[in-house]
Amino acid sequence: MDSSTDQPDMTKPPRARVADAVDTDAAPETPRNRDYLEGFLAAKTGTAVGGEGSDLQADVIAALREIFDPEIPVNIYDLGLIYGVEVDDNRDATVTMTLTTPHCPVAESMPGEIELRVSSVPGIRDAEVVLVWEPAWGPHKMSDEARLELGML
Repeated sequence: MDSSTDQPDMTKPPRARVADAVDTDAAPETPRNRDYLEGFLAAKTGTAVGGEGSDLQADVIAALREIFDPEIPVNIYDLGLIYGVEVDDNRDATVTMTLTTPHCPVAESMPGEIELRVSSVPGIRDAEVVLVWEPAWGPHKMSDEARLELGML
């Protein structure tokens, strides 16, 4: 307030300017490189992560071995329900599988459960389950460990 007229001071304060904020004494001698992402964007990624025999494919198979058929005390991989596991370079997994019978009680829920489990593998971007009926599943598709578990050996 102005003491002589008891009126508030109506002058506006000066606007802030970028030039006022830069401390010229602390500024570096070389100008700042505006394209700070140049090296980052030009960097090449490492080798492909997908493909046959990759670590990511092995992790997906290990995850599938944790899923058990509710009627048979054997995991679905050793049971022979999984016909193929593919992981591409984009980290997308495709699991080709069948069920013991088309009227299996878990025919509706099993593919969704497998998609969720495969999607939870670190490094997998997306998972898809392809359910096929040819060739038909049979006990001959089981691993020796599964046959031993079921007393078939």
